[in-house]
Amino acid sequence: MANRKKKSKKKIIVLSIIGALIIILAALVIFGGNKEEIILVQTEKVQKRTITQVVSATGKIQPEFKVVITPEVSGEIVALPVKEGDKVRKGDLLIKIKQDTYLAQRDRVSANLASTRSNLSIQKIQLKKIENDYNRILELYRKGLSSDSEIEAVRAQYETTKAQVQSAEASVQQTEASLKEANEQLAKTTILSPMDGTVSQLNVKVGERVLGTGFTQGSNLMTIADLTQMETVVEVDENDVVLISKNDTAKIEVDAYPNKKFTGIVYEIGNTAKAKGLGTQEEVVNFEVKIRIKNSDIALKPGMSANADIQTETRTDVLAVPIQSVTTRMPKGEKGSDETKEGSGEAIAQTEGTQKKNEKPKEGIFTVTDNKAKFVNVKTGISDDTYIEIKEGLKGDEEVVSGSYRAISRELQEDLKVRIDNAQKKRSTKES
Repeated sequence: MANRKKKSKKKIIVLSIIGALIIILAALVIFGGNKEEIILVQTEKVQKRTITQVVSATGKIQPEFKVVITPEVSGEIVALPVKEGDKVRKGDLLIKIKQDTYLAQRDRVSANLASTRSNLSIQKIQLKKIENDYNRILELYRKGLSSDSEIEAVRAQYETTKAQVQSAEASVQQTEASLKEANEQLAKTTILSPMDGTVSQLNVKVGERVLGTGFTQGSNLMTIADLTQMETVVEVDENDVVLISKNDTAKIEVDAYPNKKFTGIVYEIGNTAKAKGLGTQEEVVNFEVKIRIKNSDIALKPGMSANADIQTETRTDVLAVPIQSVTTRMPKGEKGSDETKEGSGEAIAQTEGTQKKNEKPKEGIFTVTDNKAKFVNVKTGISDDTYIEIKEGLKGDEEVVSGSYRAISRELQEDLKVRIDNAQKKRSTKES
């Protein structure tokens, strides 16, 4: 009997413990489920700053002034008194092409000219004689001492000889033009420098034959460039080129001089797009922008790679927030009336679908008030690498959320509780 009582007592105790555990677990689930979520964030005060908008682009260094030398006549190079890197003055001899063929052509045309001039002299003498005969017979005709047939024959001979003289004169002019052309061809066998500069590229050697015509570009012989005035030619994306204006300042970094920054001025913006990868997913549309490098004390070389940061606009004393603080959220939908909600489920679903389709995300930032996140719609302006201008929506000195990226982009919602931990932000800054 005593054993039964002991067993019943133990059973009651075990059941009581199990029941207590169940009650505790239920309470934890109930109260734990109702526990409000708190998100850890970093913040920064809204302040007035100076913001400079920058468009970055890559390109190459090249001379602002250069001339590609190509021949206008063909032949063998017999003289090449310059080499790559030489400095030349305007009018200096660069290349001489073998002249034998062009000398022979000139001499042949000169002989033709002498012949045509001689023929013209003979025709003029003949015309003078016929003209005298014509005048004499005309005088006799007036006195009645010559017949009509005689005067007509002399007149015809006079007009014929006169036409022959005109033909000889035209032939002389044509031969003179041919001689002028032959002399020009001969002169083109000697190529002189068109400007002061440096032989930046030389593509031929003595003894090589070059091809040249007066209608198309011939062989690329060499390039004369003014290396004292260099420029950077960069390609700018079509979305950014509209921000750039002439005379914008640019900061240029050249890969060959990593510790040196150059200053430049935009002086030319391309009007024609340069498309790459047409018809593919990698299609890119860029515009060429030329930047004149100012007062460089370093001898830059054509073809060097460069990165340019073009300062398109600067605004001072404007409200600004960290650029990562700006995010987007879908606007909260307004609750419809009971009449709107009445009807079939399909009609309600179509209405809600149409509303969602027409809704667009709103741009804004999260501020912190009484440890709660508040979404504020803002209108932004220009930005630099760190901060973005706020045109509308803030007054200044608000505490805006600046991190983390996950919280700003996905987790934060209106009236959600937050905890500020700016110490983590300072640690991250020191580590970086």
